[in-house]
Parts: sequence; C-alpha cells; structure tokens
Amino acid sequence: MSKATFEVYEDRAGQWRWRLVHDNGNIIADSGEGYASRQKCEQGLESVRQNAPDADVRTVEDPNDGSD
Repeated sequence: MSKATFEVYEDRAGQWRWRLVHDNGNIIADSGEGYASRQKCEQGLESVRQNAPDADVRTVEDPNDGSD
C-alpha cells in the first residue's frame, strides 16, 4: 500500500497541476509546470508513474548542466 497520493488541481492562474503528497502532508514531487487541460495534466502524471517506478538515483555536480 502506497504512503502517498497523487493530487490533481487547478491553480489560481487556471492551469492544471499535479503533486505527489505523502500521508504526512509533505509534497514529494510536483508537475513543475501548468497544463492547459486536466486531461493533459493527467497524461503527464501517468507518464511519471509509468516511466520512473524504478528510476536510479545519481548525484550531480551542477544541476543546471545538461551533460553527465
């Protein structure tokens, strides 16, 4: 059983967003961008769920540098 829930909501600017919230209330992850429609937002959320269930963790020197 998961200890987190995905939430989908419309922000003040009318953009749709998602966030992953732990049972303790902490936000674990969020969409980082607004979507024009709820459908597109949910597609982005599903992409994260499908593409990152076993993602590796790595340390980077400069998170703004696109190279490895």
